[in-house]
Amino acid sequence: MRVVMFGYQTWGHRTLQALLNSEHDVVLVVTHPKSEHAYEKIWNDSVADLAEEHGVPVVIRNRPDDDELFRRLKEADPDIIVANNWRTWIPPRIFGLPRHGTLNVHDSLLPKYAGFSPLIWALINGETEVGVTAHMMNDELDAGDIVRQEAVPVGPADTATDLFHKTVDLIAPVTTGALALIAEGRTEFTAQDRSQASFFHKRSLEDSRIDWAWPAEDLQRLVRAQSEPYPSAYTFHKGKRLEVLAAVVSEGRYGGTPGRIFYREGDGVVVVAGADARTGRNHGLAITRVRTEDGRELGATEYFTSMGGYLTSRP
Repeated sequence: MRVVMFGYQTWGHRTLQALLNSEHDVVLVVTHPKSEHAYEKIWNDSVADLAEEHGVPVVIRNRPDDDELFRRLKEADPDIIVANNWRTWIPPRIFGLPRHGTLNVHDSLLPKYAGFSPLIWALINGETEVGVTAHMMNDELDAGDIVRQEAVPVGPADTATDLFHKTVDLIAPVTTGALALIAEGRTEFTAQDRSQASFFHKRSLEDSRIDWAWPAEDLQRLVRAQSEPYPSAYTFHKGKRLEVLAAVVSEGRYGGTPGRIFYREGDGVVVVAGADARTGRNHGLAITRVRTEDGRELGATEYFTSMGGYLTSRP
C-alpha cells in the first residue's frame, strides 16, 4: 500500500522505521517542528531526519489543517495514513482521505488511557499491564475500532522509563500486523467499549508535585513514574525544592500529619502520608534518594540529618 505517515518523537520514528522495513511504500511524512516542551524533548528521535535519509518527502506542521498540506496529501494518493504520537487533532477531511482511512497507533490499551502520557498515568494508577493499540481513526480522539492490540505486564519495580522500553518494541509488530489485515481486505474490527474509556491530559511540571495527602502506595508509583529522563517528583523542605528520586512504601505504619518527616527505616526516611494518616493505619513513604536545588544527589539518611519538620507541596 501507499502510506503517508504522521508522527513525532521516538514513537513516530519507530513507526516510520517499521513502515520503511515493510513491503509498503512510504510516499510522504508529516511531522511537528522541534519543541522545547519538557516532555517533548524526551525520546525525541527525529522523524524528519529518518524520512530524509530514505528520500521520503517531509512536511513540517504544528497542525494539519491548511489547504497546502491537503493538496500535498491528495497528490501523494495514499491508500492509508498511519499516525503515531501526532500531537494535535487531525480533521475528517484528512483522516478520511485515503482509500483505507487512517490507522492510529497509541501507547495504551484502549479504550483506557486515551490522550497523552498514557504510560505515566497508568503506572501512577496501579495498572497491572500496559500496551500498544492500533485503531482506525474516527471523529472522536482515540476512539475508533481496534485493529490490533498487544499488552505487556507492569512489574512491581518498573518505572515509566522501563515501560517505555517495553512498549516501544511493540510498535513495529502492532503496526505491520494491523496493516497486513487491512491489506488483506479486512474492514470489520473490534469496537471499543466506550463505557470503559478514559482520557488524560498532557503532563507538565505541576503534575510532578507531591501531595502528601496521597497514600504512600500512590506516591511511590508517582516517584517511579517520574523517573529519569522525566522530570522528577518533587516536594519542598524548609522552603527549598527537593526532588525525590527513589522511595518505597514503609514497612511500619505511621500516624500523624501528612508530610511529617518521622523515622529512619532501613536506608530510607519515612514521611507520613495519606489524608487519613491521623488514624495510624497508614504506611508512610520511605524516601531513599533525593536531589537538592543545587543538583546534589544524596541518600535520604545523608540528607535528613535529624527527624522532625515537614515536607510540603509548596514553599
